[in-house]
Amino acid sequence: MKKNNNRELRRKRVRAKVTGNEKTPRLTVATSLSHIRAQIIDDIKGETLVYADDFSIKEKKTKTEKAKMVGEAIALKAKEKKITTVVFDRNRRLYHGRVKELAEAARKAGLKF
Repeated sequence: MKKNNNRELRRKRVRAKVTGNEKTPRLTVATSLSHIRAQIIDDIKGETLVYADDFSIKEKKTKTEKAKMVGEAIALKAKEKKITTVVFDRNRRLYHGRVKELAEAARKAGLKF
């Protein structure tokens, strides 16, 4: 019970500092034990602009490799929608492992944050 409460407090603390708008939408990352998802959100309008996940990757890859592929995919989809700058919301997760690999792959593919 306390563990979930701490997670929620950490998520709110991170989210209070990060807000996306029309000019710089928010890139948020959600992870589970086996999958990773990323979406770019305009918080003012309350809509998702771009979405990518690893559910369509059927090859045998590690979770870290899948995170890199999702980072590249989200950056390419964002370029198509003419989104170049975002703010990064790690969503209560520490900035290492899969979250870090996704962020670095998105940066390498052209997103700025």
